Amino acid sequence: MRGTSIGEFEELCLLAVGVTGQDAYGVSIKKELERRTGRSITISTVHSTLARLEKKGFVTSRMGGATQARGGRAKRLFELTAYGKQAINRTRDIRNAMWHANVATAPRLVVGIDQDYRPSCEAGVFYGS
Repeated sequence: MRGTSIGEFEELCLLAVGVTGQDAYGVSIKKELERRTGRSITISTVHSTLARLEKKGFVTSRMGGATQARGGRAKRLFELTAYGKQAINRTRDIRNAMWHANVATAPRLVVGIDQDYRPSCEAGVFYGS
């Protein structure tokens, strides 16, 4: 039975696959995640997460063409499934509903940050900030 919930890093990987588009493969996804989150991420973490997401039905993969630059090896390319798109939209909706559930309380959840806060990394792009 495939899982229906996603964790934070799974969500970020799904979003990175979507942002990267048709050329989404392990290294490009890793670079996108590092650029947008400011985190150092290992390629093995990305690969294991993508395998888990594929098992859950959130992404599909196919082998791309072999390239000379890769010594004749092909890249495994990833794409969001309709189910994966639903999962990230559902997660975004849940997060937004929780943040907006009590407008008076929400600012106190992030101590010391004013209303003009913008994330220092580009992660806000994922959520339309």
